[in-house]
Amino acid sequence: MPNPKHRHSKSRRDKRRTHYKASAPALTACPNCGSPKQRHRVCDECGHYRGKLAIEKKVAV
Repeated sequence: MPNPKHRHSKSRRDKRRTHYKASAPALTACPNCGSPKQRHRVCDECGHYRGKLAIEKKVAV
């Protein structure tokens, strides 16, 4: 297995890692309530998924 003969500097290491960054998740509008939600997930606001109630949400009085 090949091993490095010389140590690489921190700047050289960091230049290689510049593309390893996290991206923001894609959001779409919930068809039921219109709030932003991640695709293929239950809506946090109303609890609907694919037009059906998936999670019963408590209503704040």
